[in-house]
Amino acid sequence: MRPRFSPTALAGLIVPVALAIGWEAVVQAGLASGRLLPPPSRLFLSAAALVRSGEMQTHVLATLTRVLIGFAIGSGLGTLFGMATGASGVARRLLDPSIQGLRAIPSLAWVPIFILWLGIFETSKIALIAMGVFFPVYLGMLTAIQSVDRKLIEVGRVFGLTSTGIAFRITWPAVMPVWIASLRSGLGLGFMFLVAAELMGASEGLGYLLVDGQQMGRADTIVVAMIVFALLGKAADSVLVLLSLPLLRWQDTVRARM
Repeated sequence: MRPRFSPTALAGLIVPVALAIGWEAVVQAGLASGRLLPPPSRLFLSAAALVRSGEMQTHVLATLTRVLIGFAIGSGLGTLFGMATGASGVARRLLDPSIQGLRAIPSLAWVPIFILWLGIFETSKIALIAMGVFFPVYLGMLTAIQSVDRKLIEVGRVFGLTSTGIAFRITWPAVMPVWIASLRSGLGLGFMFLVAAELMGASEGLGYLLVDGQQMGRADTIVVAMIVFALLGKAADSVLVLLSLPLLRWQDTVRARM
């Protein structure tokens, strides 16, 4: 299935563009000061200044590097542990209760212990992001494996498939859609955990830019950082979806035909 561009894909821009134009008009008409929520024209000037100075590129690169490394580690471990607990009842009884308990701990609660264990440098930040990615990927893989239709496994055995053949020709394709969805969820949480990670003594990154804007009373800097966060998150999710298309080519669904 090859992704196709459609004019309707731009429909998602209608609401934010309309809101931006409306707020710009309100501020220009003098009906609001725009001090706490700057208009788009002021945000553009702030973003342009950050780009010209090179600060924006530095912050974006630091953020993307942390997210990508943390996502790779967290999704890899989440997939492995999810496969183990989903396929083995013994592993599930031993590991799942502890993992589910750890999943309930808020992200900010991990910050002090990670600083104590790993220091305030990159290792602790990447570890926190990896933890945020781990849980949704683990839960998605565990749920997907447990949800595989038992009749499909029995049909595979009737046709003489070995355990390896069943795993690769039945189980893995069956869990693939849920696994991809859990990866997308984990990636989103990775960006959320990034903000907590960049509170741990960071000197660069979009999270640091948010804090710096707060301390300096620069609402425009804060909003620009939030917009860049949103754009990066959307772009990363779109890339993940595109990379997953070959893995889901076998699906015959309504979405696949649209």
